[in-house]
Amino acid sequence: MRQLAFLLCFLFCGSLSAGPWPQPKGKGYFKLYEWWLRFDEHYTSTGELDPNATLGLYNTSLYAAYGLTDRLTGVINLPFYSRNEINNQISGTRGNVIFPGEAIGGLGDTDVSLRYALNKPGSTIPLAVSLTLGLPFGEDAGGTQENLQTGDGEFNQLLQFSAGKSLTDNLYATVSLGFNNRTNGFSDEFRYGLEAGYGLANRKVWLIGRLTASESLMNGETAATISSTSIFSNNAEYLSLGGEINVYLTDRLGISAGAATAVRGRIIAAAPAFSVGVFFDTSK
Repeated sequence: MRQLAFLLCFLFCGSLSAGPWPQPKGKGYFKLYEWWLRFDEHYTSTGELDPNATLGLYNTSLYAAYGLTDRLTGVINLPFYSRNEINNQISGTRGNVIFPGEAIGGLGDTDVSLRYALNKPGSTIPLAVSLTLGLPFGEDAGGTQENLQTGDGEFNQLLQFSAGKSLTDNLYATVSLGFNNRTNGFSDEFRYGLEAGYGLANRKVWLIGRLTASESLMNGETAATISSTSIFSNNAEYLSLGGEINVYLTDRLGISAGAATAVRGRIIAAAPAFSVGVFFDTSK
């Protein structure tokens, strides 16, 4: 149903390069990763759980953050192959297939950002502001019933402020606040997040915890209850908890794995999302 939504990919593909710290000029962080979500129940518009046909979204993506100057970082999150699928819908009484399952695949919606450090690199409490453009490259009405999507069909602009603190050489924390302006009848959103990371084994292993949230302003025109099998929606809200581990195999090359799930939500999938990837960090 169109009233189902997935937690946006950029909430789960975070890396050690995220937050208010800029990438050094000419250096960057590059990550190839797989992200997936599969669920058979969702939070309704009143926050209750309700079953649905089993749906899945699988994104193969490239994340890159590159230092354009010592204070300006360019970021892209590109799902170059996104697959949205729905299982066969089986009658509970006769056991026959009511609607056959199907899938679509192709380019997904892409985020392109500029992040600017408000104070000089090395500041005690780094501050940054970023502008993220959500580019509607994905399919918003695919399949025989036009109910499968790899994008929501709207162009959004997220303005975000972030601050951080290196508490010790191997411990940091960040906070972020943002406003997401959406188009094409979708409601605008207020977003906030907390992140903390701890380094082990001479900072070769990083454990990261995240809290992220989105609150809808309910000011759009697109209905949240249109019958569809999409997992994109309007007026979705959530409070999500997630974790990630990053392991440096060499000074620059490493692997990562993470998971996140909504502990509270409205019009959103009630299942965890997972990611695995390999990264190359030239900033070290």
